[in-house]
Amino acid sequence: MATVVGVRFKNAGKLYYFDPGKLWPAAGSYVVVETARGVEYGQVITGVRQVDDELIASPLKQVLRIATEGDARHAAENEAFEKEAYRICQHKIEEHKLDMKLVGVEQTFDNAKILFYFTANGRVDFRSLVKDLASVFHTRIELRQIGVRDEAKMLGGLGPCGRPICCGAFLGDFQPVSIKMAKEQNLSLNPTKISGVCGRLMCCLKFEQDHYESTRKRMPKTGKEVETPDGVGTVTDLNVLKETVTVRLHKGDSVEFKTYPLEELKWNKPVPQPAAEGRTQEGKAQEGGRSARGQGRRSRQNRAPLATDPSGPAPVMPAEADELPPEVTEERSDEGEGDWLKAVEDALKAAQEKE
Repeated sequence: MATVVGVRFKNAGKLYYFDPGKLWPAAGSYVVVETARGVEYGQVITGVRQVDDELIASPLKQVLRIATEGDARHAAENEAFEKEAYRICQHKIEEHKLDMKLVGVEQTFDNAKILFYFTANGRVDFRSLVKDLASVFHTRIELRQIGVRDEAKMLGGLGPCGRPICCGAFLGDFQPVSIKMAKEQNLSLNPTKISGVCGRLMCCLKFEQDHYESTRKRMPKTGKEVETPDGVGTVTDLNVLKETVTVRLHKGDSVEFKTYPLEELKWNKPVPQPAAEGRTQEGKAQEGGRSARGQGRRSRQNRAPLATDPSGPAPVMPAEADELPPEVTEERSDEGEGDWLKAVEDALKAAQEKE
């Protein structure tokens, strides 16, 4: 266990752990910490607590100090400078006629580096732009190309639901989302219906996926016959959120559809049975027998054919080790075979001495 404090540098950004040392910053306060890219100013999200060593990327960086009023003023000055740097960089991009879209600007707390984030359809040669920006700001310049999801996270906006987009409001990391989730949740597969402002699948598809997977395991599949309070019927539809099942009942010549809670239905649930140990060993024995038979067939195929016609030519038998060429003999005479021949000779000598 390690004593850590959780710090976040951006709104809805990733949470990073730092070593508080002798400091005990409270949640909601601001601290100055040392990161891989320099000194940064961030907000404490989780106070001092104990965390497993497996969840920590070693070595832990140190919390330098709790932020003062001077640090807060310096952070505000950096924000104002970032807006001016954005305007200047946008003007330089137009001068160099580069096919790129500037998304945001970020300056480190110690003013040692300025980062410009942009998007582009392909690779962009921005070497001349970097030189021009370095001559203007007289500091280290770094340009980073980001994807459409990171662009939406930085710019923010409103989603199809009318609320602020999840990645810009509270999501720290992007979760993997697939079209399979939309199918399991019975959503429309129209791309305009399940895509976010970034044009990719909406992150909220992941929120209820675990509930859908666990609930579907407890519900009968579509087309399965179930027993209801009104008789036997066939499942036609499932409502995972309400945990209800729509059943088609056959009553003479008429057909009736009714919806029942999951608790009122009965059906044969398949119970997975683990393979017995004896059956497993038997399967291994059968595999071993098949392997041995396969080796036997291969050995018979390698045998020389027998001469059926006495007048015909004699079959060509493989040469013995002594008759092989020197280079082949050297390849076959390894250490294991030499020990085996020596053991045979010793056995023959012992038999002769007994006689």
